[in-house]
Amino acid sequence: MPKENPSGYLCLVLHAHLPFVRHPEHEYMLEEHWLYEAITETYIPLIAMMERLVNEGVSFRLTMSITPPLASMLADELLQRRYMRHLEGLLELAEKEVHRTRQYQPEFHEAACMYLDRFQEALRIFRDHYRGNLLRAFANFQNTGVLEIITCSATHVFMPLLEDFPNAVRAQLAVARQTYVEHFGCPPRGIWNAECGYFPGLDMALREQGIRYFFVDTHGLLYADRLPVYGVHAPIYCHSGVAAFGRDVESSKSVWSANEGYPGDFDYREFYRDIGYDLGEDYIGPYIHESGMRISTGLKYHRITGNPCELAHKQPYRPSVAAERVHTHAGNFMFNRERQFEYLASRMDRRPLIVSPYDAELFGHWWYEGPLFLESLCRKIHYDSEALELITPSEYLERYPTNQVATPSFSSWGSKGYCEVWLEGSNDWIYRHRTRRLPA
Repeated sequence: MPKENPSGYLCLVLHAHLPFVRHPEHEYMLEEHWLYEAITETYIPLIAMMERLVNEGVSFRLTMSITPPLASMLADELLQRRYMRHLEGLLELAEKEVHRTRQYQPEFHEAACMYLDRFQEALRIFRDHYRGNLLRAFANFQNTGVLEIITCSATHVFMPLLEDFPNAVRAQLAVARQTYVEHFGCPPRGIWNAECGYFPGLDMALREQGIRYFFVDTHGLLYADRLPVYGVHAPIYCHSGVAAFGRDVESSKSVWSANEGYPGDFDYREFYRDIGYDLGEDYIGPYIHESGMRISTGLKYHRITGNPCELAHKQPYRPSVAAERVHTHAGNFMFNRERQFEYLASRMDRRPLIVSPYDAELFGHWWYEGPLFLESLCRKIHYDSEALELITPSEYLERYPTNQVATPSFSSWGSKGYCEVWLEGSNDWIYRHRTRRLPA
């Protein structure tokens, strides 16, 4: 239920994407492990989080892109079977670890028990609740009204480098729309352009596919051809009628920043130390790559500890302590947004909007406590805040259908904000060979 008089709106956007890694020609491919890790540590925890919130009656809104490659993999029966085999192996390993740590390494026993609980929950959700197809879960949440699923270009292509190939742009978007309809039964309302890449005119191609809105990085909106009256705290309409939402820097850096962000807290789980490297090969061998190459299993028993701190000196991870830090950080994030709204509301004639976009895989995979942070934040907003309301872009446009008209600037996110991550001195030689122009 909408709040009676919020000071402003918070739009949390998660961009979920992985490259297409299906290899039927091999029984086991290391690249597919990327997908299995993301399912176990990010997608299933996000589903479990939303299930708990819905069952508890917590009012919340999330926006999440599911790219065509990721949707195709999640719906693929071969990958579903292979993931099931992977999960069964994790369960077997976790059960052994509960017994081993109880007897030989009690300082890791709490974490080992946590992993067993998590993997058992993953089994229930993946096998029992959704019969192997997690897209059913996300579609259910969208139908319930708590989640808005958006799309992305067909191959997660970086659109600004296709500006001279309009047919390729159209094909990317047409396939994206078609894939979305196949999986979710309706056309997408919004899109996440890969890497927030935008060039003037891209919005015209988006409109052809019925897309109502997209996102740009902060400077993409601030450096529009007309100064945006509300900065990034309200969308603008392109001349095509498609809306552009800008990223809020202050809320983003609380999570993204390696130095200032919450994920760097010393009590949180250390990503780079894993029992796949720590334990003897005779013991861990059946649970790593069949060639015997060391890889991560996902069972990590150490916390960040300090900065800097060598991996060998990391201290034991305590999930209960980390959970307390999560609730503190969620409260701090909410408090800072409320203060931000107080400042903005005094300078705007409408309720301000804060758009906070993140890679979905940050939550759970890179920042293990991330899904718990989101869950705690949603609860705190529901129970403790009258000033802050969660919203989706479509809901915002329904409440504020009139917006300033301007054209965002050519832009991306990433280092320096103008595509240098994807086109710079070491690879620019490639592009002069793409001289053949496709017919418009």
